[in-house]
Amino acid sequence: MTITRFAPAPTGRLHVGNIRTALHNWLFTRKLGGRFLLRLDDTDAERSNEDYVEAIRADLAWLGLDIDGEERQSERFHRYEAAFARLRDAGRIYPAYETAQELELKRKILLGRGKPPIYDRAALDLTKQHIADFEAEGRTPHWRFKLDHDAPIEWDDLIRGPQHFDPALLSDPVIRREDGSWLYMLPSAVDDAEMGVTHVVRGEDHVTNTGLQLQMFDAMGVAAPTFAHEALLVGSEGKLSKRLGSLGVEVFREQGIEPMAVVSLLARIGTSDPVEPFTDVAPLIESFDFARFGRALARFDSEELAALNAKIVHQLDFAVVTDRLPDGMGAEGWEAIRPNLATVAEAADWWHVVEGPVDSVDFDKETAAFLDQAAGHAAELDWSDAAWKNLTGQLKEQTGRKGKALFLPLRQALTGRDHGPEMAALLPLIGKDRAIARLKRAP
Repeated sequence: MTITRFAPAPTGRLHVGNIRTALHNWLFTRKLGGRFLLRLDDTDAERSNEDYVEAIRADLAWLGLDIDGEERQSERFHRYEAAFARLRDAGRIYPAYETAQELELKRKILLGRGKPPIYDRAALDLTKQHIADFEAEGRTPHWRFKLDHDAPIEWDDLIRGPQHFDPALLSDPVIRREDGSWLYMLPSAVDDAEMGVTHVVRGEDHVTNTGLQLQMFDAMGVAAPTFAHEALLVGSEGKLSKRLGSLGVEVFREQGIEPMAVVSLLARIGTSDPVEPFTDVAPLIESFDFARFGRALARFDSEELAALNAKIVHQLDFAVVTDRLPDGMGAEGWEAIRPNLATVAEAADWWHVVEGPVDSVDFDKETAAFLDQAAGHAAELDWSDAAWKNLTGQLKEQTGRKGKALFLPLRQALTGRDHGPEMAALLPLIGKDRAIARLKRAP
């Protein structure tokens, strides 16, 4: 069975970048009938926050990304200890005593000589006396995973294709700090192995991490997942944007963005498939294919999202939005107003136009006389059928007005606006009495 995982650290709200990663994991899993797991990477006790845990769950639910299981790294420390002990006993983990300042100095020296700043493995040459001296000074070690320089790192990435790394050109990664706390690398590999994760979908900024973790999987004697590294998300200007780091579900909801607008956009940007306004996720699941993902940076455009949102709102049935509409608005009102909305929340503004009062417009004498004539015709109309067509037809015949000169003054008097929903649908909602009063400009 296909098993994927979304593994955020609960140190903040989800932003648009990791929402996209979660979505792609979910779409891929749902297409193959697998399991989508939420793994909370909460090993950093000081920064992890239970409020963010709840927010992550709520954000995924709002987006419609249901999960099939949840794990917390903070409850799995015993599993990491066991793997750590096995790898240490096998000679694949070793202690290192350099301070942060000493490591930085080594890095600067190598860079100054035009060499890559790779750790020199000096810790492997420490004698028992060296270690005793360090510990007498009060130093405690950090721990590194020893890469096998004789085993080339290779994998076939679902998006990037064949990948190759020379382990001799990589530093042995630090997997545990001096205080005993865990860094990302080993716990993540242990979890993926023990949770049966078959596919890891993440950003291309993790490509090097994948190379390192492949050797960890091999050292633990377990099969590695299949990897897909997608291009990073950038702003519409084509650059990595700090704003994207704060743009998430909370902001989308405040802006009146529909969940399916977010899903429709993030599912397709960066792929060869067109971005379309879907109201149902099923076509996105069916068409999901890593072969359609490109290597170029994926551009997120807020204006594109807003336009997509409007198109989705225009498709929403009354039953879907009824609990978000103003009191008194029925299906006919929604059908009339819907084509003019950018967000569902704007329905309240247009419903106010229906119920009134509306803003008065200062008409010239000629137009005022025309509106008085319109009020007289409105009073005699049969409002049961095609009231707007009949009203404008009679006025056109008797006054000779047509086009803008005919329609605009009527719209302005009836709605207080220069534009808006089709008057043929709006006028019956306004009703006979209110329409006559507005045409007469009655207070």
